[in-house]
Amino acid sequence: MNLFVGNLSYQLTEEELREAFETHGSVTSAAIITERDTGRSRGFGFVEMAEDSDARKAIEALNGFDLGGRALTVNEARPRR
Repeated sequence: MNLFVGNLSYQLTEEELREAFETHGSVTSAAIITERDTGRSRGFGFVEMAEDSDARKAIEALNGFDLGGRALTVNEARPRR
């Protein structure tokens, strides 16, 4: 299941994001979306988890969780329109 993760600290690394979610299950990928021109974080990213049940646990545990001084917004990613 692919998860949207919002309200990320601009200093957070993809490795730190991955580690936060790995405590709840196997992480297939973790990516922080960056600005094309500057490479600066846009404050959100996506985490893909191998098992849907683990992803649901991660949503429950990490939505509102303080990571890097910011309360995360975590929910199931919706497909692009």
